Amino acid sequence: MSWLIKFFNSSIGKKFMMAITGSFLLIFLIIHFIGNMTLFFGPETFNGYVKTLDVIKPLIRVIEVVLLTAFVLHIYNGVRLWLENKRTQGGKFIGKYVINASNENSNFSSRTTFITGSIIFIFLVLHLGTFFWRFNVHDPAGLASDHLYFDIVISFFNIWWYVALYVIAVLLLGFHLNHGFQSAFQTFGWNNKKYFPMVKVLGTIYAIVMTVGFVSMPIYFFFFYGGNL
Repeated sequence: MSWLIKFFNSSIGKKFMMAITGSFLLIFLIIHFIGNMTLFFGPETFNGYVKTLDVIKPLIRVIEVVLLTAFVLHIYNGVRLWLENKRTQGGKFIGKYVINASNENSNFSSRTTFITGSIIFIFLVLHLGTFFWRFNVHDPAGLASDHLYFDIVISFFNIWWYVALYVIAVLLLGFHLNHGFQSAFQTFGWNNKKYFPMVKVLGTIYAIVMTVGFVSMPIYFFFFYGGNL
């Protein structure tokens, strides 16, 4: 057991845990994306989709626990790796100046992963908190009890500042996903020079589809249903 603890406390172990939890979250995001796309098919379709989830609520609760665990582990190991990189970050001297060598071996997405991840996490807390509050605590119109979930979602997508935050968070998520997709394959050792360019392309396509898809919802419903500026 001690060897396992040692492994997950090593740099490789942290990256491996990041890759596993990240892969799980990438898959969950696809499922969440498909479910949210039912918004475009109108109230009956989306409300029916949410009510279907209510039927399998015990299973959903288990998935929520697993999802929360994955998020916590992903964030925890991400912070640990970031701190480790800050401590061991190498540089090279040119004259009396120190040049950060990490920029030569990384792209913009990888260098900003910690920042984008932190902002996404803050928005996620706000996003889940507002919906939980509206669904379970403050629902004066009785929308949740009447299973009018479509109206609840659209009510948020009619608030200009919420839509703005949502769009910014999703754009940052796109950068985060593009880097995360490629990093997971590298960590698992699937970085063959012949095939890795294809992985990069797939990662970029995945990030673009998720970004455009999630951004399209608040923008469409804000302008289609009229925003309260």
